[in-house]
Amino acid sequence: MIAKESWLFRWARLLPASVTCNLSTLGPLGWRLPAPGTWGSVAGVILYVVVFHPLPALMQLLLATALTLLSIGICDAAERHFQQRDPGKIILDEVVAVPIVFIGAAPMIAHFGGWPVILAGFLLFRLFDIVKPLGIKRLQNLPGGMGCVVDDTAAAAVTWLVLQMAYFLLLRVQ
Repeated sequence: MIAKESWLFRWARLLPASVTCNLSTLGPLGWRLPAPGTWGSVAGVILYVVVFHPLPALMQLLLATALTLLSIGICDAAERHFQQRDPGKIILDEVVAVPIVFIGAAPMIAHFGGWPVILAGFLLFRLFDIVKPLGIKRLQNLPGGMGCVVDDTAAAAVTWLVLQMAYFLLLRVQ
């Protein structure tokens, strides 16, 4: 069942359905590949490496916030078009959530190397996105695109916290 319309994200309904549907599914990634959420997460890692990593932490946070807000509107419009609540083919939520995992991770990446940190963040994010612990599952009940996106951003925030705590503890041991 599709949620009541949110006035905050009505702007996205002005976009053609083909645009919102293609953005929300990353074209064929959400439609044609098995495990679309995993592929969306891989796309999120690429987004982090190419766009976010070179930026200072504050800019990463601002960009992640902007992309999250945009994706809520786009996912809301796509859900309405598909007439489904958070269908698996919508993967934009994973794409914009994954960079949140690595906000301010430059010192950690410099210390341990890029790929070990990115792989750990990716795997932890997928775990938390699938299991949805700590009340994250209830966030899916938020209306429209908000429920589609916020549960993934919450999983990313939990992953960020776990990575930061692990980094702190590993530094204390060394």
